[in-house]
Amino acid sequence: MTTNTLFHPLTLAGRELPNRIVMAPMTRARSSQPGDSANALMAEYYAQRASAGLIITEATQISPQGKGYSFTPGIYSAEQVSGWRQVTDAVHAAGGRIYLQLWHVGRMSHSSFHADGLPVAPSALAPDAQVWVVGDDGVGRMLDCPTPRELSSTDIAAIIEDYRRAARNADLAGFDGVEIHGANGYLIDQFLRSTSNQRSDAYGGSRERRLRFLQEVVSAVAEEIGAARVGVRLAPFITARNMACPDIIPTILEAAAYLDRVGIGYLHLSEADWDDAPQIPQEFRLLLRAAYRGVIIVAGRYTRERGEDLLQQGLVDMIAFGRPFIANPDLPARLAQQLPLADFDGARLFGGDAQGYSDYPAYPRDREARP
Repeated sequence: MTTNTLFHPLTLAGRELPNRIVMAPMTRARSSQPGDSANALMAEYYAQRASAGLIITEATQISPQGKGYSFTPGIYSAEQVSGWRQVTDAVHAAGGRIYLQLWHVGRMSHSSFHADGLPVAPSALAPDAQVWVVGDDGVGRMLDCPTPRELSSTDIAAIIEDYRRAARNADLAGFDGVEIHGANGYLIDQFLRSTSNQRSDAYGGSRERRLRFLQEVVSAVAEEIGAARVGVRLAPFITARNMACPDIIPTILEAAAYLDRVGIGYLHLSEADWDDAPQIPQEFRLLLRAAYRGVIIVAGRYTRERGEDLLQQGLVDMIAFGRPFIANPDLPARLAQQLPLADFDGARLFGGDAQGYSDYPAYPRDREARP
């Protein structure tokens, strides 16, 4: 490989990133209870991975209503802001840059998280999916999502304000920016797709109306912290959770054109990461690049070689790595020097303590190879 574009610097929101490697958002369910607050253990975990060009945190609920999984952190209380400040301080002290991913799960939730037992969604349609819930016995289980309650227009306005408040709180907590989670079957994605959004008001029906919720959320967050410090994650080719929509590709491309006009900092594509996942068509990548001229990040089981190929074609600007960052806190160095990658312990992905979380070592220096 003659060109190592992955290790070239990049400017994002006026700040130089030392490489094109992103730590992808990954739910790890280590927040302090009660209160769903980030803590010192999480600060250690993220700081260990500060050599990434950019860290995007695990998905973080913008309100109690937005919660769908046990032990995931929030960003709506003073205690949560203080907890996340520990994380940003630790990452910045280690020389890193970190964005907070803002999350509302919508119908991807469980009755135990809601006083009335009902998650909310654009339409009262169940997702045929499960979420991870820790019971009174302390054991986590995958449980079915119930049929949600359809949001009223008043509810929608309140959620948009929750996004605004979450962005303000992220700024108070010291984050360099935020990423709006609009992918993977969660609330914003539910509004985008005709299969999950069967409303007949201003937020459903036509493509223009299905895009409205995303646009109003982005507008509110951008007004709060500046568009250049905002990223948006979308998932055009992911169809799980009853999300297959015949109009999603044109909808995503229209969304990208809107985000380009607004001037957000980056667009982040969540691509399927299982063995027989569909390949992203080259035509779509070309259309996306034409619609959105800013920084494009892709995530989806990328290797150094696959990422380098897209970077050199100019179709993307950064490559996000998820699972490889779990057991390899020094992943950028390992990729740069082509060192072996450690395997993670799948039994310790969600919940628990430092084991399988912050106890993975960096590659021994006396064994490092030359670049």
